[in-house]
Amino acid sequence: MPVLVASDLDRTLIYSAAALALTMPDARAPRLLCVEVHESKPLSYMTETAAHLLTDLGDAAVFVPTTTRTRKQYQRINLPGPPPKYAICANGGHLLVDGVSDPDWHAQVQARLAEQCAPLAEVQDHLMASASPAWVRKHRIAEDLFAYLVVERELLPEEWVKELAVWAENRGWTVSLQGRKIYAVPKPLTKSAAMHEVARRAGAELTLAAGDSLLDADLLLAADKGWRPGHGELADTDFTAPAISALPERGVLAGERILREFLKATGQ
Repeated sequence: MPVLVASDLDRTLIYSAAALALTMPDARAPRLLCVEVHESKPLSYMTETAAHLLTDLGDAAVFVPTTTRTRKQYQRINLPGPPPKYAICANGGHLLVDGVSDPDWHAQVQARLAEQCAPLAEVQDHLMASASPAWVRKHRIAEDLFAYLVVERELLPEEWVKELAVWAENRGWTVSLQGRKIYAVPKPLTKSAAMHEVARRAGAELTLAAGDSLLDADLLLAADKGWRPGHGELADTDFTAPAISALPERGVLAGERILREFLKATGQ
């Protein structure tokens, strides 16, 4: 039976220049491969070693990129290895099959959101009214499913984030702070539900997952085995569970370690 590997991308397998955490002497820094270009500029990287490992993983398992990115943002990424048949975008809101969103899956997700949580417009209005222009750089709606802000982290009041999290919780939404972005995401919009659907379609009996943020917690808990790096929201909160391994590596080298663990678990 095939093994399914559902992995978060940003700060798990791929890294912006600001997130690389190259703390070693310059002469010992790993060689990097650019895997994303945006507006003619390099944006995301993995080590060359990680690129080889990911290629091997694509041959050994059903590899499913699993991201909160929109479809357009995901399609900018050029991962090494065979093109994945399945990809999960918009935190589970879109299930791509050979690059195309499955309309039945998307309709199911929309029905769940309408039934179980406050509407996006209410959350958007609250963000517009409560977030200060002093530290907000952009307001964004992603795929008509969730909202996020791009902020200046050093100016962002911690108390505001906590208050927003409580406000959102009472309306069936989750708040996650990742780098310079604050996400407000409906609770029924999960990576884990989409992963289960792909596992069903692929006939996978063993599921493996990795992720670094609060929005990856449900994915890690739903998988048979999971890994998180030594950075990110989950590391900051000491998130753990019996089937989840907390790795010490931080930055781009954590991506390399995660891929090694995936390959080991698939018997490679």
